Amino acid sequence: MELVHTGKVRDVYTDRGDLVLVASDRVSVYDVSLPTPIPDKGALLTQLSAWWFDRLADVVPNHVLSTTDVPDEFRGRAVRCKRLDMIGVECIVRGYLSGSGLKDYQRTGAVSGVELPDGLVEADKLPEPIFTPTTKASEGHDEPITFDDVVAMIGKDDAERLRDTSIEVYRRGAEHAASRGIIIADTKFEFGYDTDGTMTLADEILTSDSSRFWPADQWQPGRPQHSFDKQFVRDWSVSTGWDKTPPGPEIPDDIVRATRQRYIDVYERITGRSWER
Repeated sequence: MELVHTGKVRDVYTDRGDLVLVASDRVSVYDVSLPTPIPDKGALLTQLSAWWFDRLADVVPNHVLSTTDVPDEFRGRAVRCKRLDMIGVECIVRGYLSGSGLKDYQRTGAVSGVELPDGLVEADKLPEPIFTPTTKASEGHDEPITFDDVVAMIGKDDAERLRDTSIEVYRRGAEHAASRGIIIADTKFEFGYDTDGTMTLADEILTSDSSRFWPADQWQPGRPQHSFDKQFVRDWSVSTGWDKTPPGPEIPDDIVRATRQRYIDVYERITGRSWER
């Protein structure tokens, strides 16, 4: 295998013409990798993604070739996958008003050009899930764009397919999660084209790093929500007075343990499986 890219949380290798994505235990907030790992995080996210890819394969093709045909040292936290020509768009779908979407709405009454009803508050459920894409920046921060911007990038037909597929994957995932007592407030997807030109779901899906997960029995609009995702680490990092520039702060043991438990809790509730490393 040859290492071709080291990202904030994942490493990418080439092997026999395929890609092998290896998820580390690193955690990234505000586009900065923090120096303290979260034990088992890479395996938890990889296995949750694999579970979703299998469950949602009837909605859209995905990049997974194998979760077992990987080097032994990476087993459990690596995926062998197809090479794709990636589309330079982060496909964000929001079912609830939170995060940067809330800030945009408070400023303009819309999110990424999608007009929303007046009077919404933090964590309100939206009338329908909305597609609010951003750029996919190799460095720095992703920037919000509109659906029309996506049309200009890849054409109307593919832009509509990207939007509609993203919303359908979110809907299906959110319905299942709701049956397990979890709200998926928002999430992001990445897509690419395979060698036949088929639009293909890639990267990770519906994990605690790519989504906001809230316990349904504690949901209360108008305030921040308890989270099963890395928002917990984001909130802690801000509370330290850190200015969101490298280097990030060391994570104390109690925050590490609480974060790991959140990842385990959401894995077990969504999949119905007990976590065994």
